[in-house]
Amino acid sequence: MKKIELKDVKPYEAPRHFKMVSLKLHGKEESGAQKFWMGMSHFLPGGGAEYDSAPVERVYFVLEGEMTVISESGKMVLKEWDSVYIGPGEKRELINETNKPATMLVIIAE
Repeated sequence: MKKIELKDVKPYEAPRHFKMVSLKLHGKEESGAQKFWMGMSHFLPGGGAEYDSAPVERVYFVLEGEMTVISESGKMVLKEWDSVYIGPGEKRELINETNKPATMLVIIAE
């Protein structure tokens, strides 16, 4: 068991993301998690991630604000406490279309 305190968490650069800050909370180096890692992303208004895919599973959980997810199957708005599962190879785009910051937990399989 390993406690992670927010004051000790380091930001990381998320490729193809813009107007946002990501903090890696759990992973191999941070807490020893082997099968997944978890981050917290803060998106400014207009911030997001480019249309892209990853070879692993992902879950996005909105803690505050709203994030729009655009995929091949359409567009959805995630509000506070909403989440979405994105399968391996599934493309998505993220955008904060509001005038308020948004905070989202990101869980990614290793």
